[in-house]
Amino acid sequence: MVDQISVERRSAVMARIKGKDTGPEVRVRKAAHAMGLRFRLHRTDLPGKPDLVFPKFRVALFVHGCFWHQHAGCRRASMPKSKTDYWESKLRRNVERDALVGPALELIGWRSVVIWECETNDPAGLASIIRERVLRNS
Repeated sequence: MVDQISVERRSAVMARIKGKDTGPEVRVRKAAHAMGLRFRLHRTDLPGKPDLVFPKFRVALFVHGCFWHQHAGCRRASMPKSKTDYWESKLRRNVERDALVGPALELIGWRSVVIWECETNDPAGLASIIRERVLRNS
């Protein structure tokens, strides 16, 4: 299937996608801060370069985009209709890389937590998710 927009337009759209300070990530940061939790951002010395790190709890939190990390069962994780070979390969690599990060963090005594983009839309629910996933066993 042929792409519905021009190459230039597609390039402009893709160039606007950020790796840091995304909307979902900022929502998680605001919720965690409002709960009194303190954290560090994007620690490069930890495997996977977590979005938020809670040193007190030794928790590395990743805010995953549902599309980019292929959230199972989420409507946002659909496969593009054009250039399917490219996208399948790219998204599979992301998922494979994600699968390696958790065990690597465990080896050095950290716990890995994932919050999905679709889970960040409800502020009350997000606080509950953070409480459940970050503070459990702490």
